[in-house]
Amino acid sequence: MKTKLKILGRIGAVLAFSFCLLGGLWILRDSWVGHKDDALTIGIGFYLVGKAFFVGPMLWLVSERACGRKDSE
Repeated sequence: MKTKLKILGRIGAVLAFSFCLLGGLWILRDSWVGHKDDALTIGIGFYLVGKAFFVGPMLWLVSERACGRKDSE
């Protein structure tokens, strides 16, 4: 049971990291390629990139701590 929860936590962490990072980079690319000087759009892009580097590792660490190191139990 704990192994399945750990795998689910790792998958969630990778997906959260990927979606936030790709969304932020997409918004930043759209604002820079379109030559728009919209500070709000650029700020949202940087926010999502920063969120990716916080949420993904935090989910990974929480799933590791919740399941413990012993998989044999």
